[in-house]
Amino acid sequence: MVKRSKGIRSKSRHILRKKPRNRGISSITRSLQHFDEGEKVNIVIDPSVHRGMPHIRFQGHTGTVVGKQGNAYRVQLRSGKKVKTLIVRPEHIRRG
Repeated sequence: MVKRSKGIRSKSRHILRKKPRNRGISSITRSLQHFDEGEKVNIVIDPSVHRGMPHIRFQGHTGTVVGKQGNAYRVQLRSGKKVKTLIVRPEHIRRG
């Protein structure tokens, strides 16, 4: 028997799939977006960019930008009763 892989992108074949017209490399403007503190953002993972990708359990969640950390943003959101802080690059977040 072969041991099953349990990596960070496991069970994500349909969640992290792009539509056929949007396949390929994303535009440069997506990675050059600027967000201000306190701004509401949606987490929409871009599967073609692996850097700064949040865990797939946060796909589709909405949070608030708390600050900046290098080229990435700190996004705070509620997961059940807990408040979690994610470090996400701008390719994976959109205004919401």
